[in-house]
Amino acid sequence: MKSSLRQRPVVAALLATTMIAGLPAVPAMAQQASAPAAPLAAPASTLAPVVAAPQGTIRAITVTGTQRLEPDTVLSYTKLRIGQPYSQESLDQGLRDLYETELFADVQIRNDNGNLTVEVKENPVINRIVLEGNKRLKEDKIRPEIKLAPRQIYTRSKVRADVARIVELYRRQGRFAATIEPKMVQLDQNRVDIVFEISEGPKSKVRQINIIGNDKFKDGELRSQMVTKQSRWFRLFSSGTSYDPDRLAYDQQKLRQFYLTEGYADFRVISAVAELTPDKQDFIITYVVEEGDRYKFGDVKVESDIRDLSGDLLTKRLPMKKGDWYNAKQVEDTVDTLSETAGLFGYAFADVSPDFNREKESLTMGINFRIANAPRVYVERVDINGNTLTQDKVVRREFRLAEGDAFNSFLVKRSKDRINSLGFFQEKLDVEQKPGSAPDRIILETNVQEKSTGELSLSAGFSSLERFIVSASITQRNFRGKGQELRTSVNYSAYSKSVEVGFTEPYFMDKNIALGGDIYRRDLNSFRYLSNNDRDTTYEQTTTGFQIRAGVPITEYMSLALRYSLNFDDVTLDKATYYTDGQCDPLLAGRYLCDAIGKRTTSSIGYSLIYDTRDNRIRATRGQNITLSQDFAGLGGDVKYVRTRLSASKYVPLGGGFIFSLSGEGGYIHSLEGTRRDATGQEVDKIRLTDRFFLGEPQFRGFDIRGVGPRVKRYYLQAQTVDGTTTYVRSDGNNNVSDDALGGKIYYLARAEVEIPLGSGAREMGLRPSVFMDVGAVAGLKNPGTIDFAGYCTVTTGTTSTSVRAPSVGNCSTPPAGSTAVYSGGAFEEEYLGDTLKPRLSVGFGVNWNSPFGPFRIDIAKALLKEPGDDNKLITFNVGTQF
Repeated sequence: MKSSLRQRPVVAALLATTMIAGLPAVPAMAQQASAPAAPLAAPASTLAPVVAAPQGTIRAITVTGTQRLEPDTVLSYTKLRIGQPYSQESLDQGLRDLYETELFADVQIRNDNGNLTVEVKENPVINRIVLEGNKRLKEDKIRPEIKLAPRQIYTRSKVRADVARIVELYRRQGRFAATIEPKMVQLDQNRVDIVFEISEGPKSKVRQINIIGNDKFKDGELRSQMVTKQSRWFRLFSSGTSYDPDRLAYDQQKLRQFYLTEGYADFRVISAVAELTPDKQDFIITYVVEEGDRYKFGDVKVESDIRDLSGDLLTKRLPMKKGDWYNAKQVEDTVDTLSETAGLFGYAFADVSPDFNREKESLTMGINFRIANAPRVYVERVDINGNTLTQDKVVRREFRLAEGDAFNSFLVKRSKDRINSLGFFQEKLDVEQKPGSAPDRIILETNVQEKSTGELSLSAGFSSLERFIVSASITQRNFRGKGQELRTSVNYSAYSKSVEVGFTEPYFMDKNIALGGDIYRRDLNSFRYLSNNDRDTTYEQTTTGFQIRAGVPITEYMSLALRYSLNFDDVTLDKATYYTDGQCDPLLAGRYLCDAIGKRTTSSIGYSLIYDTRDNRIRATRGQNITLSQDFAGLGGDVKYVRTRLSASKYVPLGGGFIFSLSGEGGYIHSLEGTRRDATGQEVDKIRLTDRFFLGEPQFRGFDIRGVGPRVKRYYLQAQTVDGTTTYVRSDGNNNVSDDALGGKIYYLARAEVEIPLGSGAREMGLRPSVFMDVGAVAGLKNPGTIDFAGYCTVTTGTTSTSVRAPSVGNCSTPPAGSTAVYSGGAFEEEYLGDTLKPRLSVGFGVNWNSPFGPFRIDIAKALLKEPGDDNKLITFNVGTQF
């Protein structure tokens, strides 16, 4: 008697649709060859009936169809053995056992009176995994989720699991319409390629947020409290418009927090439902809420079991008073404040718990803040983890607490701020407080995550300030992991060139003394504006020098910096343009430029007194900084003056990610030299042009470079004929006006700015917008003496022509006999403008962007207040340079 057992897998069941959040079913896997894709297996068949056979004994077992597996290995997966009895049930179980191994695509068992033949078809080996259609998710994000790999045995269950994982990745990206179709390409030697064809679909947005049950607050006010936002065109850069189930739960907490801060202590969210629209493109979210009654504060007090903390005194300092509207956030902040207060006295683990007394009849909430007794705590040790490059001592020397010190929460926070200000670690740094070996011991554990502190920059860019720029710089702010800074830079632009090398040791000889120095060479081609916004070069200044710096702390927040500088300056003018008979000609250059030329040595010593409480010196969010600086030039050299500067800034977090900053600065330079005169004997300002203060772009937005303050404008006169009468008048035409900024001896500048937070997507792009207002002025010069020039006459005698000064505009004196004189123009008038401390004011907005091609800054500012002669500018930007 012969019988056959055969069972084929049910493809529709094995690759059956996995319904995920309303997604379409995952299609059945198909195979591909040269012909179009075909189903992976034949249509599902049911278990073939086993022909009834009498009970018997297995006489022999033969295994056929194996390629990689040994026959004995195949039999080891079953319970069928020679000499054992068999039945229809045992043969059926043998089939199931072999299929459960997932090693076989097909299995048959034939029975010939106890002679069993097991015929198998092995599953193929995977040659490679191919992803197609994935654009929004790169392969490096998908492949780690795929469990299938080359040289593994192909199984349908693993394919289904990989499909589900990839779909889940797209769900996390907000793409709920994504579908994955796995296909198989049959190769020789029983090998296959697995192809995942991905249809990503659009990103699922939140089309509408509905709120039901709110009577006290409008829908828009409640939506503003949520992280999830309705998809609108003006939220182009916001990531909050994408649907996220986790964000849905978070928004429920945000709603509850909002109501609790408004006094609705019984508020609750009854339900929150997210429905996928029929087109599977967007979601509609519906909240059903119950507001409840509004409460006021009842009796509030503090009870302290710690002898160093007076409950009555703390009660008087509570922010809430009886009769105020109940505010749960205020209660939470009070608990934190009381805990910090206990920490200031050394009680690190003080337990502060609020006891609530709710009166439903009077709608009041009484609160008793109880501070439980706790031992005074001492620092057992300080642990630092995660610093692979930075040496331990670099971090430890920023700690304001050491082993054995009494715990102080304020000093812990100060230590965290100082470590963050190093700029060596990621900003999400925290100092954890862990129990020590005894109840009165604490361990301060700092887990840092290092970031790159070396910068190699080779860039070319365009600046509205200096046109084309090429720069190369190497900076290592944590040299050898010791916190030292080493920097070198080379910059080249149309108007400036520089080479600079600097080094700073923040803790010289492991003492709290900073020591550093710079060596530099700077070439500056100064320029002036012409009326068509072109520029021409005026003087050239070459500076070669060095500076030595030292800094010592005075208190925790105050430090003193000392410096010595020695500069060799050479200021020159183009002789072909500005010289006559080997001398600087004021008619060509102006008295102010002729006065500037020459070689001089400046030897100066200075100091800075700094008071700094900012939480982060690199990117502050709170705190203030005040700096007083003075430099005395005259310790040898040719230049003698005292320059004084004062600057201050304050940063205040406004909540919600908004940061307000207010800053101001001012300076004054006083000459220690005697009266100075130019080559013509006219008295000139004691402070040279190259030592003065200048104001404008980029520090004063809304104005052009050197666009504010004292300046001389030269207007060239042009002939104008009306009714046969010729007159000479000022002309604002191209190249008929030149503008030379002269700087000043005194200046001030103030800024108010608000940094605006954006969604996480925009933050990841490095976008930081802000709105600002700038106000300032520069003045205080001695009038340089303006020139009014009548022009030239061309006198021709025979074949020889010469130029002489005209006696008056448009007229020539009587020429010698045999000669002719013709007026050849060149007349001009100069005007001294802008020497006033009246405020100039500008307002605008700007954006910082850490773009893929380098830092980018753009500001759009409108000058609202300006004085005659000032040069305003609406848009300024920099690309490819640091700002």
